[in-house]
Amino acid sequence: MGAVTTEFSEIAGAEPTAGGTVASLQSVTKKFKEQTALDGFSLELRAGEVVALLGPNGAGKTTAVRLLLGLSEPTAGTVRIFGGDPRERASRERLGAMLQVGRMPDTLKVREHLQLFCSYYPKPRPLDELLAIAGLEGQQDKYFGKLSGGQKQRMLFALALCGDPDLVFLDEPTLGMDVEARRSLWQQVRALSAAGKTILLTTHYLEEADALASRIVVMQTGRVVAEGRPEDLKAAQGSRTIRCVTSLNAVFLSGLSGVISAERDGETTVVRTESAESVLRTMLQEDRNLSRLEVRSAGLEETFLALTNHASHTAGKIQ
Repeated sequence: MGAVTTEFSEIAGAEPTAGGTVASLQSVTKKFKEQTALDGFSLELRAGEVVALLGPNGAGKTTAVRLLLGLSEPTAGTVRIFGGDPRERASRERLGAMLQVGRMPDTLKVREHLQLFCSYYPKPRPLDELLAIAGLEGQQDKYFGKLSGGQKQRMLFALALCGDPDLVFLDEPTLGMDVEARRSLWQQVRALSAAGKTILLTTHYLEEADALASRIVVMQTGRVVAEGRPEDLKAAQGSRTIRCVTSLNAVFLSGLSGVISAERDGETTVVRTESAESVLRTMLQEDRNLSRLEVRSAGLEETFLALTNHASHTAGKIQ
């Protein structure tokens, strides 16, 4: 997938201005019979932001996106897109979505798919630009069913941009892509953001969220459990991870003051702790043959697990 870093540099500006509110869910509750998918959930998206909406399966991410797309209505609360109802045509014309649902007809060519989607919008992007953005130059006459998995993902990305949208929803956008294609799509997402477009990203690749998001919202059981810049969320955890080869068992290590968790990963022992220095001193005293030592601050994966595990334990106590 070829990098195109200037594709969005000449897009005409459209309200809202940079930093202004593009979309919001305010105190939204969504119920399906006896199941509550969203429980007083609030989210605001601002112009030029890349917001990663993270959470375990069943947290309510898909429900929140469907509400913003106007595909569902809240049981309670308010949903607004560009100041209006997301079900209105004027709102939908400014949206683009790359969703992992449904099937695309295999017997239509790449060019035919793009032309069809472009016909839905008053001011679509040119075909050649869409092909370049998706890295599908030279593939326009190839049938969709003949594309590789990664190429199909890039095609879905191009379809999401057909209407030159101001708000783009990306659901697992790099699923099935190789490393080069993934990094190239990241460049396109950054270019969209730089042009003032707003992106709501859902992904299971926490590296992707860390690399792209200006803000991360972590969900659990239909509620927001944490929100902020990636670096701030990681710093707030205050924990570090010790990796080493040691004869000390996980039960002993788990009992040390300041240790959050300790487990074996093959021949390596992984200890997460809030008191790395004191724990390390004890480990070195107890095991003078300790080797292959590595200490690092919490990454987004550790932060995500800590936040969602804490939320689960808290919910259990409340119930």
